[in-house]
Amino acid sequence: MFYHMRNDRIGDVNDSDRIRHRLDELIRNSADDYASISRLLNRNAAYIQQFIKRGVPKKLDGDDRRQLARHFDVPESELGGPVAERRARPLLATGERQPDDYLLIPYFSAIGASAGPGALLAEEELAESALAFQARWVTDMCKSNPDLLSVIKVQGDSMLPTLGDGDPILVDRGDASEHLRDGIYVMRAEDTLLVKRVSRSPAGRRIRVTSDNDIYPDIGECDPAEIDIIGRVIWVGRQLR
Repeated sequence: MFYHMRNDRIGDVNDSDRIRHRLDELIRNSADDYASISRLLNRNAAYIQQFIKRGVPKKLDGDDRRQLARHFDVPESELGGPVAERRARPLLATGERQPDDYLLIPYFSAIGASAGPGALLAEEELAESALAFQARWVTDMCKSNPDLLSVIKVQGDSMLPTLGDGDPILVDRGDASEHLRDGIYVMRAEDTLLVKRVSRSPAGRRIRVTSDNDIYPDIGECDPAEIDIIGRVIWVGRQLR
């Protein structure tokens, strides 16, 4: 069923009924019961029964929803989560078409994040292709909107051995300055994109920006406000050489 007006009160009620009915169906078709699923979520024993029978709470908590989707091996959208873009598998021998649980992430092959002297960012560049990632893997790897994911190339060798020249990297632009923590990030310096390792200083609010390749100098410590963080690198496709 399609609800075009998600803010419409009737649509919200029907959608909530659908989610509760679907969760009830999943439990009844499994070896679980309301109490065991409540314990799976570290909730009180009556939590799931109250949600299904009384609509309390009105909707599932995001973490609970993701855990239930993984437990029952169903798309999170069946329990009220975002609907992932999907493509269809080829027709089976029986003539049935089954949905393939993949997301197409835009691949900006002409845009590089420098792991060396620097690479110009072509803001107007359009994605030339897309890479397919399993939707469940994507939702486990990042908490932000999949629309904020993109793939670009590493340029240079200052991040060896972690990242090499030409390696495609998956960048989560929804995981940037607001959630800054130790890891590898793509950042902008004037008209250049850089990919560097960021570590937070335990003694204060400053961060340290470094290269993994010892022959390159580090940027050093700085205030996070001075760095334009584009996003966190969450995957690399290493090319065999």
